[in-house]
Amino acid sequence: MSSYDLRLKDLDQVLECDEIDLSKLREFCFNGIPDEKGYRALCWRLLLNYLPPNKNKWQEQLCHHRKLYQQWLDEILVAPGSIDDEQSDHPLSEDPTSKWNTFFKDNQTLTQIDKDVRRLHPELSFFQQPTDYPLASVVYSCGTKRLNRRVGMHFLNSANVERKGLGIVKISQKPEPINTSEFKPLDEGSEAHWEVVERILFVYYKLNPGQGYVQGMNEIIGPIYYCFATDPIVNMKEHAEADCFFVFTNLMSEIRDFFIKTLDETDTGIVKMMQKVTDKLKENDPIVQNYLNKNEIYPQYYSFRWLTLLLSQEFSLPEVIRIWDSLFSDSQRFSFLINICCAMIVLIRDQILAGDFSTIVKLLQNYPNVETCVILNKAAELNYKN
Repeated sequence: MSSYDLRLKDLDQVLECDEIDLSKLREFCFNGIPDEKGYRALCWRLLLNYLPPNKNKWQEQLCHHRKLYQQWLDEILVAPGSIDDEQSDHPLSEDPTSKWNTFFKDNQTLTQIDKDVRRLHPELSFFQQPTDYPLASVVYSCGTKRLNRRVGMHFLNSANVERKGLGIVKISQKPEPINTSEFKPLDEGSEAHWEVVERILFVYYKLNPGQGYVQGMNEIIGPIYYCFATDPIVNMKEHAEADCFFVFTNLMSEIRDFFIKTLDETDTGIVKMMQKVTDKLKENDPIVQNYLNKNEIYPQYYSFRWLTLLLSQEFSLPEVIRIWDSLFSDSQRFSFLINICCAMIVLIRDQILAGDFSTIVKLLQNYPNVETCVILNKAAELNYKN
């Protein structure tokens, strides 16, 4: 029996137990989850606390949450004026409680979501392809419930993650206009995967008014949805949208502080996280850290994006998925992310030490081709070392 077959057998033994040992599951998944039999989709549901360890509760849990998500869709995907309303309401109303007023305010956020999801992983055709399980209430609504129909057609620019107050996040040339014909909604009865992701993000925005939608969330949800929507287990793949919503919500509950500017300086805020990367680098390669300081290369120039987006823009989708196997298996929740960021810097130390400000910033913002396994092995080495 090959070593790979032995790994599959070990994982099966963990998952066959009526009460799954999460510590054993994390230990296994940390080294990568097999790309077959729906293992990854199932393990991510467990690692991100969507499914409980007790397998006897799975069916009840899944049915409850999928029904709940459908109820939210029924409530949210209703345009003002489409149902009778005893109250006097019209599109020009300035009443804060007006459904029309809320509708137009929501469209401002929806416009941004629409821009972002249309450009999700443009190197892949997957998100432009039709889903096998379109939402009937939407695709047979003559377009009235398609969220993208609420957004005016215009040139779309791929979003950069940047916030004033933290300095440069990404140095890039002015984006070129994108031909929106490439991203037109599909015909009646069908919908593309990006339309499904758009709907998930809009529901999340509506249910989380305190946080809302922030650019970059599309990069977080993309790999999760891809994993669930390509699940070979049909009865799980069929519910990719609902399950993705709840898993994404659980993940965001753990990293939401990264996206809230008022929490930047707290222990769980992004400034603190960037400082941890700096401290880790100083411990393991003080020469490189001193060189970065000397050239005024501040963490916000590169690690802000690395951390907030969980490295989803630094690597290809398959590489991101492999990295996330390890991140989601981290019992301390993303302490290993600090090690990965530090490892990424240490592994290109020679190029850094040979460069000037401009060269180094471009290098860190466009990370060179280093094998994922090399980065993860180095990160694990740093983890055990410290």
